[in-house]
Amino acid sequence: MITRTLIRQKVVQILYAYLLRENTNVEAAEKELTFSLNKAYELYLYLLLLMVAVKHYAEDRMALRRQRLQPTAEDINPNRRFVDNRFINQLEQNSELAERKKSLKLSWKDAEDVVRRLFENIERGDAYCEYMNAPDEPSYDDDRALWRKLYKQYIMDSDELDDLFEEQSLYWNDDKAVVDTFVLKTIRQFDPAMGAEQVLSPQFRDMEDAEFAQTLLRRALTNAATYRELIDEQSSNWTGERIAFMDTVIMVTALAEVTSFPSIPLGVTLNEYVEIAKFYSTPSSGSFINGILDAAAKKLKKNEK
Repeated sequence: MITRTLIRQKVVQILYAYLLRENTNVEAAEKELTFSLNKAYELYLYLLLLMVAVKHYAEDRMALRRQRLQPTAEDINPNRRFVDNRFINQLEQNSELAERKKSLKLSWKDAEDVVRRLFENIERGDAYCEYMNAPDEPSYDDDRALWRKLYKQYIMDSDELDDLFEEQSLYWNDDKAVVDTFVLKTIRQFDPAMGAEQVLSPQFRDMEDAEFAQTLLRRALTNAATYRELIDEQSSNWTGERIAFMDTVIMVTALAEVTSFPSIPLGVTLNEYVEIAKFYSTPSSGSFINGILDAAAKKLKKNEK
């Protein structure tokens, strides 16, 4: 689930904090990176559990309405399509999610008002109404498609959820856009034949990605001074003060990747860090960083480094 793009972003974030404080404690930085990557995966699980929490709220509300002093016919015999949705019930019963929920102590109980408002927004929407009132019984594909629609419309772009995640973790707001794509991918991949044993996205695609994260941070932090000298050589028309500090950090990380992972095409590396610059630095940083890194890479290649 954790892509190399997200790894690069997190290495840049941590390197920025350490270089700003002139802290070169590699072991502490690696622990912080591991914690940050673990939090990203925790957010993935937390968002899966959010969908289950919405279903639980809808079910609890039906139970309360049946207990009214004068329940209506609809209270007694409610439309159960939403709570009987086969995809969401399969997700609720997923053994891996249940195990992770228990071990990480993940719960939406402290955010019940958020869950309630989320369901109320869903209930008023067209997708929900069309699903609940369709003349034919929905298929499993229909059940799964509903939750993809609901997730895109109400969870991906929720200011209230963004505020909640910012309160709960400093890491989550930057992670959410990437994590959202994997939640949607997980919904799409669910197979009714797998039942409770449906496999969720793993934290890392393979051990190489986990090693990539640690190696990239370690090389960037330990060789930062050398890379900064190289950057200064290629930016003779700029003074150190005029180069945004974040730009320097991004280029240091990129040079660590260029010199440590020769199997990654140079163009891929440069493009990745130009995109990071567009998001984290100034509007002109992308083209500037691309030019400096290209010149630095040519010198490294000439010197067989």
